Amino acid sequence: MTHNAVDEEILKQWIRRLSQALQIVDLEVDNDLVLTVADEAAHAVNPMAAPITTFMVGYAAGLAAANPAMPSRTAVARAVDVVTAVCQQPETEHPDATGWVNTAQ
Repeated sequence: MTHNAVDEEILKQWIRRLSQALQIVDLEVDNDLVLTVADEAAHAVNPMAAPITTFMVGYAAGLAAANPAMPSRTAVARAVDVVTAVCQQPETEHPDATGWVNTAQ
């Protein structure tokens, strides 16, 4: 997903503001990655799925990153990979009895 320099600066300021308010130190956000995941979810399901999906990616990444051995970038990448795979599957496909294999959890 592309956006212009003005949008990029607005996002950077917003992220900085939220990071301070939420007391998250040294947060690096890959805007393009987040926007791409949101776009995929919006197209795979409907527009309302975009914010829910990005929240769930962040939550899953946070849980995974709680493991000191896993860098936060790796946790985010794993969560994004799972979302991308689910977005590309038919709606009729569901986790098997043991759950999704190799997910962010």
